Amino acid sequence: MKEIKNLFHFEAWANGAPEREPAAIQALDLRTYGELIRSKTFPHSIFLGCKMEASIAGQIVQTGGVVIPDLKGFKFKVHLNALYSVNDLFDGFDINDPKGYEASYDYAVYKEYCCQGKSPSLISTSLARQLHDHSITEALEVVLQGRKVVAVMGGHGMERQDPFYTKVAMLSCLLTKAGFLMVSGGGPGAMEATHLGAYFATRTLDDLATAIDILKRRPIDGKPGKEYADPDWLHRAWRVMERFPIPSGQEELCKSVGIPTWLYGHEPPAVFATHIAKYFANSIREDGLLAIANHGVIFAPGSAGTTQEIFQDAAQNHYAVQEVFTPMILFGEEHWTKKIPVWPLLQAVSKGREYGELVAITDSEEEIIRRIRMFDPGIYSKRETLPFSCDLI
Repeated sequence: MKEIKNLFHFEAWANGAPEREPAAIQALDLRTYGELIRSKTFPHSIFLGCKMEASIAGQIVQTGGVVIPDLKGFKFKVHLNALYSVNDLFDGFDINDPKGYEASYDYAVYKEYCCQGKSPSLISTSLARQLHDHSITEALEVVLQGRKVVAVMGGHGMERQDPFYTKVAMLSCLLTKAGFLMVSGGGPGAMEATHLGAYFATRTLDDLATAIDILKRRPIDGKPGKEYADPDWLHRAWRVMERFPIPSGQEELCKSVGIPTWLYGHEPPAVFATHIAKYFANSIREDGLLAIANHGVIFAPGSAGTTQEIFQDAAQNHYAVQEVFTPMILFGEEHWTKKIPVWPLLQAVSKGREYGELVAITDSEEEIIRRIRMFDPGIYSKRETLPFSCDLI
């Protein structure tokens, strides 16, 4: 089914031949297209969250189409035709206000999410969130299409002054320069470092080091492992963006995708991500984040969440659920062999398996880059042979 997300494409499609391909039209204002819509039929097409008169919606339904209007009464938009930008989520933020984040769109949605229940009792709320997350997944697929995607997992409590924060940022910068699209869970710590590195892909590593010096100056009473709770955590990042804006015309070269969730909404999203796929459902977000990393996952030092993600990724490789085995690289030998010794278990799980040679542990950014660049998904593809035909009637 064809997907239409702008008015130009809608008009061209609607004016096409009567036997044109059915389409999904998402989040468009079609109020000025009433006459055109009345003169056409729309069998098997779906209109999601589009603005239109009730009579026009009736015309679409009577000619075989489906209209799902935008549900009202929520802080968030139920249907979106693109991922969030930093300006979308932080609309209302004031860098001069110590509590500026609390005035943002993102924080308003988080408050509503908590007050209505993380597992809401009302069907209307549950449906609205699921429709929202569906539109995010659709928009994410467009951004990822044709890209070599590398994910970084790591602790949200990693402080900006941690040597591994700099290591992750430098690594991400170099991989972005090499043409990879960096993605992460879109939060603080190692996740923020991932997007910071990509953000500086068209600048020098010295500029990146200067930015980190600005970011890491914490208040004297800052709590260890909770830097994201500092009242100026977001403000410091915003000042870095003001000092080092992405050069005009180079936005595509600095692209990265953050994939956060309102489940952890007390942690503001990483503002250095150019595209943000924010979900309500953490389960969809977390499994999908690993699944889209078609050129590998780097596991920086972390705790319980990162440990879970290691074995979640191992399960995807173990059973080839994505039809390709991808690299799994543990970054930080001491952390993953002594502090949280998952490396011996990961070795045991992958021993004798086809993906075993893609599993590694290292302290070297150069070794990680070498492994990522050498990886050829064509060699490690594993397509399942189905015992039935997919010729659907």
